[in-house]
Amino acid sequence: QLVESGGGSVQSGGSLTLTCSSSVNIDNFGCMAWFRHTPGQGREGVAAIVVGGDRKYYADSVRGRFTISQDKAKNTVYLQMNSLKPEDTAMFTCASDDPPCGLQYVYNNWGQGTQVTVS
Repeated sequence: QLVESGGGSVQSGGSLTLTCSSSVNIDNFGCMAWFRHTPGQGREGVAAIVVGGDRKYYADSVRGRFTISQDKAKNTVYLQMNSLKPEDTAMFTCASDDPPCGLQYVYNNWGQGTQVTVS
């Protein structure tokens, strides 16, 4: 149901925008989020957004550099990533679920992920 795109290789300080497209109306979900996975550090919540609302949540490691946004007409959530660092290298995955929203909750719907590599 969730398909990510937009990953790739970028130099340190560069930018990427990730896209998460849902095959169903994202109003069916209360929350959409981005997580990242690395072999050494496991899974980390990056950003989350309340569908149809203004509330957003960010990990401390990305606050001020990453921005999550939504386009309900396109059933899509975006992650704009600026000032990328080598430590941002990871598999980024989109997730969705019912409220409550945030990065500390369990999400039950996941995409396959898109790889981001920063050198």
